[in-house]
Amino acid sequence: MSSCAAPAGSPCRTGRGRVAAQYHTARFRLVPRLAKALAVPVPPLRRPGAAWTELPRPPAAAAAAGHVRIGYARASTVRQSLDTQTDALRAASVTKIFAEKVSTRAVTRPEMDKAVALAGEIRASGAAVTIVVHEHKRLGRGIELAALAEQLRAAGIGLEFLAGELQGSHDPAGVVFTVLAALSGMEREYIRDRTLEGHESARIRGKSIGGAAVTDDAMLAAALHLRGQEMSLRDIAAKLVIATGKKKGQHPSPATVMRMLREHDEKTAAAAASG
Repeated sequence: MSSCAAPAGSPCRTGRGRVAAQYHTARFRLVPRLAKALAVPVPPLRRPGAAWTELPRPPAAAAAAGHVRIGYARASTVRQSLDTQTDALRAASVTKIFAEKVSTRAVTRPEMDKAVALAGEIRASGAAVTIVVHEHKRLGRGIELAALAEQLRAAGIGLEFLAGELQGSHDPAGVVFTVLAALSGMEREYIRDRTLEGHESARIRGKSIGGAAVTDDAMLAAALHLRGQEMSLRDIAAKLVIATGKKKGQHPSPATVMRMLREHDEKTAAAAASG
């Protein structure tokens, strides 16, 4: 049986037109892993020695649902550009890109919600879906990232990172989501600790933390007088003027006036209670 006239994947025929006892594996190209097999027995439907006839082929299987890739890009501030992320996502052949400029600490991220909702709808139709992000930090940090990971895991939506420590594709059923949440939480705590240490070091050296004060005793006295005339915070702020610092000559904000008056009232109440 040095040659075979049967179509690829069919049981081989002998020179006399009979079905052979096994497949001619060199011709078995429909299943590549069988091409080099030593022996692939013919199923009972093709009894060895029986006359070889062409059997009805099964209907072509419906084309497998495609794999949809949805991109997401995020910048923390309005001044930051999204170009690097969106260019990388387009190069990764994503179907659609959702992009927004919103802080990591934001409670709601509309474009992320839209991306996840679309991915869920496509996944429910039977297609595989992957959300593609430039770097895992774009998705969020800490608890927010853990909640998102759980949401994607429940929906069977995959994740792919184009750069960073976790570059590559990740199965939603894997442990990577837990790792992501842990790493992001640790990173935020690290930044917070470094910031607090910096503030403490500055205080020890006599340096002030935060913006320069815009209120003083004269402004407080004027604000108390105007409040006594039952003026609103906005109107009071419009009549006050900052006397020193970078904002000299400007009006304080209503929030600054409210904070100044509240602190005065709290100190007055505490003094009265102690007296």
